[in-house]
Amino acid sequence: MEVAGGGEFGLDKGTMNWTAGLMVVAMTGTVLAHEGHGRAPVGKALTVVVRTGNGTHEYETVPGWGQLPEGKQLGPTHGGVAVDKAGLIYVSTDAAHGICVFQPDGTFVKSIPLACKGLHSLSMVEEGGRQFLLGAALKTQQVVKVGLDGKIVMEIPNENTGEIPQGLKGVTAVAMGPDGSLFVACGYGSNLLHKFDAEGKLLKTAGGRGKGDGKFMTCHGVTLDSRQKDGPLLLVSDRENRRLVHLTLDLEWNGVHAQNLRRPCAVSIHGGQGAVAELAGRVTILDGTGTPVAFLGDNPNPKQWANFQVPAGEMSDGIFTAPHGLSHDQEGNLYVQDWNATGRVTKLVLVTEH
Repeated sequence: MEVAGGGEFGLDKGTMNWTAGLMVVAMTGTVLAHEGHGRAPVGKALTVVVRTGNGTHEYETVPGWGQLPEGKQLGPTHGGVAVDKAGLIYVSTDAAHGICVFQPDGTFVKSIPLACKGLHSLSMVEEGGRQFLLGAALKTQQVVKVGLDGKIVMEIPNENTGEIPQGLKGVTAVAMGPDGSLFVACGYGSNLLHKFDAEGKLLKTAGGRGKGDGKFMTCHGVTLDSRQKDGPLLLVSDRENRRLVHLTLDLEWNGVHAQNLRRPCAVSIHGGQGAVAELAGRVTILDGTGTPVAFLGDNPNPKQWANFQVPAGEMSDGIFTAPHGLSHDQEGNLYVQDWNATGRVTKLVLVTEH
């Protein structure tokens, strides 16, 4: 791995390890090495590939990934990430350009402005051979299914929906079941989970605010977990209870999957593992039993945890501030979006040589 750069703290063909966050930077040539975790000094050009994780769950950053043309900023990232079958990466923002689309190497492809700005969650689904984006539109209090051309093809509420207990105020997440049913979380509002059929008719409601079984303190994310031998379950990011919980597809309580997490926001599942975006400055990899097997980008500075206002110049490669949304691609690489005022997305490439 070639790392170019310079500075008074140079190392020559060495390897530097940080215990915080299980960080490893492999170095060739002269590079900067200090407590900045790879951040370039002002006025100096430096490209650093940072390795994070451990064992078979090591990843390397891609410096400068996902730049917009002409020096434009992503804008506030309070959303999610999705990947289509062609490998294109979709990043939702609160800016006027809506969703930004990138090639795997980080080249900007296009933006997709939406009538419903600010998709708080984002996932890719397929129906009838076509791909669609699913999103929870926090500002307009609705759920939308959007074609990859940006056209909204279905929204909830609609004429089929019926009355939704406490409405969709504070809607934070949506996931699709195997039969096309939709599971919607109102984590910033009622803390209720709703199940709708494929046409948007309300079928069932469960949950509510609380700390016990079947209750939530910010049900922030919802993911379909198809790893279960007895059939798929819903995996809910119960953020302020700091746990992930399972529910059946009939919204019945099925137990705690993982706990003592750092404010989990979203989960992406690839193979047998789940990557958890934790708002308090970390991504955790869990095995199928909910046991942590690796920690990625663990931020040693608690003042940056869940801090929306961290300036771009104070962020360090390979260190997260407020992971909010994430997605694997088909090769197992990760794209992580921090909750940030100017916008931030990091690509982590899975290291396969072990």
